[in-house]
Amino acid sequence: MEKDWIRIFTSTNYFQSEIVKQMLTEHHITSVLINKQDSSHRNFGNVDVYIHQEDFSKAIEVIILTQT
Repeated sequence: MEKDWIRIFTSTNYFQSEIVKQMLTEHHITSVLINKQDSSHRNFGNVDVYIHQEDFSKAIEVIILTQT
């Protein structure tokens, strides 16, 4: 992975991580998913959301303000 990327969110639920990624994208924050789950057993591993380090403050604000 390129330099200056940090993990902002991690979950064992792929769809939850995808929702966070899409929410960040809607706020013009570039993000990527890294799926580290086992391909045959979805119970093992995490799905991480990474962003550029300079977007950290804005991303945290978006995540906190959109929690239900």
